[in-house]
Amino acid sequence: MQEQPEPPFAPGLAARVELTVTDADTAQAVGSGDVPVLGTPRVLALAEAATVAATATRMPSGSTSVGVRVELDHRSATPVGRTVVAHARLAKVDGRTLLFEVTVTEGESTVAEGRVERLLVDRQRFVERVARPS
Repeated sequence: MQEQPEPPFAPGLAARVELTVTDADTAQAVGSGDVPVLGTPRVLALAEAATVAATATRMPSGSTSVGVRVELDHRSATPVGRTVVAHARLAKVDGRTLLFEVTVTEGESTVAEGRVERLLVDRQRFVERVARPS
């Protein structure tokens, strides 16, 4: 009887990514508002970076994941100079779909929370398909 290989991803995989907010990260700079606080697009990018980090060491050769769905509640403003931490935890694996729970915190405060869904794809086929003219 042949043993099945262990699946590369299992619920519970986690990672964290930090960002110290600079002027380039503000809503003013990224075009999502006119105030000098951490912009929602940067919050989302940080959360997605944490999901990528959570799977990086177990990603099968030739594969990658792409973001396909996001639910994010941006709950509080973060001024320039403060550090935020994005935490991602793989909550569910359904075939090629990976569902992450994400939180972004500043100290004890929750800046944002939500879910990020990513899809496992063959990197080369994905890039070739996208590069083909329509």
